[in-house]
Amino acid sequence: MKIFHACDIRGIAGTELTNEIAYKIGQALGVKLTGQKVVVGGDVRLSTPVLKEIIIKALLESGCDVVDIGTVATPVFYYALKATQGTGGVMVTASHNPAPYNGFKLVLGVNPVTEEDILEIKQLVEEGAQVSGKGTLTVLPIIDEYIAYTAKLAQKSQLRVVVDAGNGATSDIAPALFRTLGYDVVELYCEPDGRFPNRSPNPALAENLKGLGKKVLESGAQLGVAFDGDGDRVAFVDENGRAVDNDDIIVIVARYYLEQKPGTIIYDAKCSMVAPEQISKAGGRPIMARAGHTFSKAAFIQEKALFAGEISGHFFFSELGYDDGIFAGLKVCEFVASHGSLAELVDEIPNYILTPDIRITYKGSDKEVILDDVAEKLSQYNPNRIDGVRIEFEDGWGMIRASVTEPLFTLRFEAKTSQRLEEIIELLLSALPENIKGLVRTALPTQP
Repeated sequence: MKIFHACDIRGIAGTELTNEIAYKIGQALGVKLTGQKVVVGGDVRLSTPVLKEIIIKALLESGCDVVDIGTVATPVFYYALKATQGTGGVMVTASHNPAPYNGFKLVLGVNPVTEEDILEIKQLVEEGAQVSGKGTLTVLPIIDEYIAYTAKLAQKSQLRVVVDAGNGATSDIAPALFRTLGYDVVELYCEPDGRFPNRSPNPALAENLKGLGKKVLESGAQLGVAFDGDGDRVAFVDENGRAVDNDDIIVIVARYYLEQKPGTIIYDAKCSMVAPEQISKAGGRPIMARAGHTFSKAAFIQEKALFAGEISGHFFFSELGYDDGIFAGLKVCEFVASHGSLAELVDEIPNYILTPDIRITYKGSDKEVILDDVAEKLSQYNPNRIDGVRIEFEDGWGMIRASVTEPLFTLRFEAKTSQRLEEIIELLLSALPENIKGLVRTALPTQP
């Protein structure tokens, strides 16, 4: 079943993720969590209410004590786990995926969910595993409490900011939190609608921020903040309506925390080399994590980091203990309020020549074998195997990794000059099988 991914469970609702499979997943979770307190929430997707009801039913029949927190953003779900001291949790959401999708983000204890955990759930589903018990159900509205708690950890401001909820789960929550702190909020797409009629739920793509950029210019706002479908990812546009790379946002937020005290900052393996350079320059200790929510969270916890950032828009905070896109929006706004123009702050950060993700569809089961072969062929360059194969130089790097959520390889390259970029690309391509090499050459941007 292709709905089981490295960090969560996700697929097209009704076809890949059917009600029957959802119930079996709930039973499998009940086997692992029986007798424990389990927090359950859901986003605004049209399929969420039914899936959430099914999961709750299966958990109750498995002897779990369920806390139903209703329709919430994922950061509210994480807060509820902390506030109720729940040991398990299920958030019904497909995050940044298009409207037809849905899925489950899982919490199975204090540590992040691993690939092995997901494989175990898959095996339990295939076996039809279940336990019987009589659980309890508590309905707990918690959004107001989340807003009050989060507001205490942020600063008041009268900054004008456009909040683009993308009609997702933050539609009511984010504007309310920003206004609680005094912000002059201009709303965009802040009517909950699980069809996502105005833009894709994925704000990491610049084309999905065009409406936000236009609204920022029209309203004279200092910046714009956009959330994904469930609110755990965020993206930004500056006062000129220009989308800001999350590599730069990682640098800005790292500087904000490092101004207060020294510490460790986590960045993911797909980030520009600008991130570790600037973190070090600001007095921090940069640590690279494998790309992916679970892996960043694990590094964040293990290293007791001040802050962790991914270019996908996940940001983790030490004062919270979890990732929160809304809180990330507040932190960037605070930095802008105290340091001036976001456009100027971004423009002063060095930029090198960085390709976008080059996505190569590959449905074979031998992806890891191919990566091992690439690493062997490039062994003289001491490849970094934290996430696929990454070769690093003082003036650039290149990497190939297997996607954990889709049947494809992704490649990315960066260098300080165009010539060096071409050299690094050719070096990595020389180690690839001919069929993949040809696909990469076709997909390479003409002007990286």
